[in-house]
Amino acid sequence: MLIIYKAQGLGAVISSFARVCATNNRVYIKAEKNLVYGMLKVGEKNLFYRDSLGSIREISPLCVLDFYVKEEFQRMGIGKALFEKMLEIENAEPQKLAYDRPSPKLYGFLRKHYGLSKFVPQNNNFVIFDQYFEVTF
Repeated sequence: MLIIYKAQGLGAVISSFARVCATNNRVYIKAEKNLVYGMLKVGEKNLFYRDSLGSIREISPLCVLDFYVKEEFQRMGIGKALFEKMLEIENAEPQKLAYDRPSPKLYGFLRKHYGLSKFVPQNNNFVIFDQYFEVTF
């Protein structure tokens, strides 16, 4: 997890094996033999969401808490495959997730692969795209 916090510009490690084990979070890892290519951590959170009109509601979405692919393996489809596998296992859709402090690279990834770009900034630093609230049949 050391590489992740450096890549995200954080002052300290915020994820560890012990912390994950103490929660209901799930971690997806893309690895072969002794080489880890990337990881994705998700979990449910209770969030307060303020819409563009100032109304507040409480929601409990599945949240992308950490998502990282090692620099030398980025732009090779590994992140997309990891993300798609998580969506399949979690029975989730990208627009129905919340994203904890997405990096500029994650914004680009979500825009390119899933057309997600519009959202109302929140004080809690979670991004919930406008499509989250669209009704689908």
